[in-house]
Amino acid sequence: MISRDFFKAGHFPTLLAAFFYFDMSFMVWVLLGALAVQMSAEIGLNAAQKGFMVALPVLAGALLRVVFGVLVDRLKPRRAGLIGQLIVIGGLTLAWLIGVDSYMGTLAVGLVLGVAGASFAVALPLASRWYPPQYQGTALGIAGAGNSGTVFASLFAPGLAAMVGWNNVLGLAVLPLAVAFAFYFFAAKDSPTTPPPKQWSEYLATFRMSDAWWFMFFYAVTFGGFVGLASSLAIYFNSEYGLDAVTAGFFTAGCVFVGSLVRPIGGALADRIGGIRTLTIMYAVAALMLIVVSFRPDSVYTALSLFVAGMLAFGMGNGSVFQLVPQRFRHEIGIMTGLVGMTGGIGGFFLASSLGISKQLTGSYQAGLLAFASLAILALAGLTSIKHRWRTTWGAVGVAGARI
Repeated sequence: MISRDFFKAGHFPTLLAAFFYFDMSFMVWVLLGALAVQMSAEIGLNAAQKGFMVALPVLAGALLRVVFGVLVDRLKPRRAGLIGQLIVIGGLTLAWLIGVDSYMGTLAVGLVLGVAGASFAVALPLASRWYPPQYQGTALGIAGAGNSGTVFASLFAPGLAAMVGWNNVLGLAVLPLAVAFAFYFFAAKDSPTTPPPKQWSEYLATFRMSDAWWFMFFYAVTFGGFVGLASSLAIYFNSEYGLDAVTAGFFTAGCVFVGSLVRPIGGALADRIGGIRTLTIMYAVAALMLIVVSFRPDSVYTALSLFVAGMLAFGMGNGSVFQLVPQRFRHEIGIMTGLVGMTGGIGGFFLASSLGISKQLTGSYQAGLLAFASLAILALAGLTSIKHRWRTTWGAVGVAGARI
């Protein structure tokens, strides 16, 4: 699906560096979710506390994406990425050396891990600025496939915690982060077409554009669904079906792997048939899967299949949204990536925290799942209402070869 001409465009080492940085950052961003079963058993957390613990890094990452979006515009992407990586490496090293043994301690770690979540606002503009509009879906799909880092957290963290203790896993996570930092330092380069920093008034002007709010909402559902489930499914499989921490991690990794793998496919498909059409299908599938799984199937494998299908829809939806954003906001891609990424994280915080609250208050996750399914339905309705305007305004005057 990726054309040969794509590899002749842009700067492939930078694209790889953006992917690897994003990948390792996302691995640690959801690390508390992967370790939640073991941490809560040792520290003694209730369902609501577990939900908030895994949701806080998502919220912190969401808010910090705006900060790093501004840094990208003012310092350029490469330098902003170096700063973010050093903060995360230093914070995790300190947490490992001091030791975390309380609920408040886990929240402090969660705030540091939020900086890793902000990598989204750096990696995507770093890659995007090297590629022409007709390859935006593919390039940002590849860079955005760094979502796959969440797979490594779910796959390896619970098993490592069982062997060496979950606090030592915080220290072990520094090792791949250091490798990613070194590769990024030598391979990543800023595009020569990087625009000059904007005036502060120009950042605020973005909020007056209705399309910016639409993109923020659309990504709040697609990425929010992906990262919210990535952070919560280990807890879900453990509490609903009695799976141990390691097995629940394997099940979660399977779901997350699918959502990560198909992000570039979603971007490439959007390049071919249009982002609007691709998103329409994805929202419908995601809403249906969440509604069905909310009734808690008797078989854990049925639940797994439904979550896999839902994550597939969310993952492809992520790629589709960012096939559209650079076409509409090419000159504001830094701040728009920060804003859209922020609301994506807020969507994930809403899903993860609402699942914990739902379980705490009702003894079931159904209310939380149905609430997010409702957001997917609202996104589908919103997309349907504005697609004609988009296709006849900025979509009609876009660069030849780029489809919306």
